[in-house]
Amino acid sequence: MTATGTALPGIKGVLFDLDGTLFDHRGAADAAIVAWVSAHSPGHPRLAEVALLWAGLEGPYLAMWQAGECSVEEQRRRRLRALCQELAVPEPGDLDAAYADFAERYRQQWTAFHDAARAVAELAGLALGVLTNGAQRMQEAKVRAIGLAGRVGPVLTGEVLGGHFKPSPAAYTGAAAALGLAPEEVLLVGDDVGNDVTGPAATGMRSVWLDRLGVEPPPAGFPRITSLAELAPLIR
Repeated sequence: MTATGTALPGIKGVLFDLDGTLFDHRGAADAAIVAWVSAHSPGHPRLAEVALLWAGLEGPYLAMWQAGECSVEEQRRRRLRALCQELAVPEPGDLDAAYADFAERYRQQWTAFHDAARAVAELAGLALGVLTNGAQRMQEAKVRAIGLAGRVGPVLTGEVLGGHFKPSPAAYTGAAAALGLAPEEVLLVGDDVGNDVTGPAATGMRSVWLDRLGVEPPPAGFPRITSLAELAPLIR
């Protein structure tokens, strides 16, 4: 059930967040970084902390890239260097090769959430798209890997939206325009409160919080779902 039980009439298009919404990014990244540290520092005493540490580094370093402070490759180097320093693991001589090793382990874990494909199918007839803050080529590759290419509409990142990433208002208005719709005709569904729920409101775009754990109250005035299976009934 949604937190408010309120239907959302007048929706002509839906934008999905990707990581954490359609695609199990956290599961893949956690498994990959634990495997990477295990391979590079067998028996590390803080192995149980590695996934949480890596997740905590993700946001700040991605923000550097999104702000134009460094390239996407450089933020990856910095993030891996920071993890090595935190764990007191010797820094690899070639950080690009080391990150490529992690990235390959990450790709091997790519999977959609179990409710993603059906949710997309149930919205047939609406304009669909993906609005994500990741790197364009990477996010397109994920959509292909989980079998949603050609089914979920265009993959839209800051790289194709004039350098505007969520929660910039221009990211939402640009994404709505890419669907040929006004922001108020579009619903954004995602797992990040700031980027996917409260952020779109400034443009008139409506939103739904996907709270898969179902343990937190939604921001006031915004509906919450705990599964994508609840999305189509909310719109219809």
